[in-house]
Amino acid sequence: MRIMAFIVAVLVSAGSAQAAETCKGNADDTKLSGAARTSLMTKCEKDSTAACETTATERKLAGAARTSFVTKCAKDASGT
Repeated sequence: MRIMAFIVAVLVSAGSAQAAETCKGNADDTKLSGAARTSLMTKCEKDSTAACETTATERKLAGAARTSFVTKCAKDASGT
């Protein structure tokens, strides 16, 4: 449930507040490094992409519009 709340916050927020709520921002805030950081980033990016896919389905996007939306949404959520 915490992850879904995090993902919703990432997708809704904007500006400088958004930077702290991205996968990269979350990893920076927790001061993780090495394998722990890689693991957090991988899981967060996977969860973010899944949430973006769900949103695209809810919006009934298809084809290039869906691909573009999911790519941008996942990139914004990861903070990379």
